[in-house]
Amino acid sequence: MAILYDAELTPSKAELLSKWLPSRPWFAGDAGALELLGAFRFDDPAGEVGVETHLLRVGERTYHVPLTYRGAPLSGAEEFLITTMEHSVLGTRWIYDATADPVYVAELAAALLTGKPQVQQMLVTGDSSELLPESAWISSNAASDVGLPEFAAGVPATTDTVTNIPAGPLNFSVLRELDTSGALPHGAVLTVTWDGQTTPVVIAAAVTA
Repeated sequence: MAILYDAELTPSKAELLSKWLPSRPWFAGDAGALELLGAFRFDDPAGEVGVETHLLRVGERTYHVPLTYRGAPLSGAEEFLITTMEHSVLGTRWIYDATADPVYVAELAAALLTGKPQVQQMLVTGDSSELLPESAWISSNAASDVGLPEFAAGVPATTDTVTNIPAGPLNFSVLRELDTSGALPHGAVLTVTWDGQTTPVVIAAAVTA
């Protein structure tokens, strides 16, 4: 269960995305015209790191933007820090490009290779709470009960619109710009759908290194 608070965020998520995305070589278009199509979260088993993926449209382009939210800086990931955010409940949060965060990579691997589902989201407002409806849904074509191989995530590198994350015997490819036509490559892939997009769209793939 991902616990979300009815809190004031400074900057807001929309503000940090509209400022950061134009600095990315894989992004094109007017960041002031971002449209949120949907979002989903992975679970951090330790309950410390927020792991949220945004699906955004700008004009005719669709983007996949995973972020992590931390209560302290992630050692060695300075170049992947997007900004800090003031959260009216949790205090200062450090926001990272999730492809450089080992918590995200571990959860991506679990979703892609074992079919671990996205986590349900609960909104807490004062003394009350409610489950939030999902706005995007993930699925893997490689779900297995064999379990994950041992790996350690390396430093991600982006070529064109794909970020590759070396991870020992595996390599994870995270697509930044999405092909919404539904074309499916061979191999293990993670796909997503959202309201208005019923054809699964590939967001990540895994191959043996």
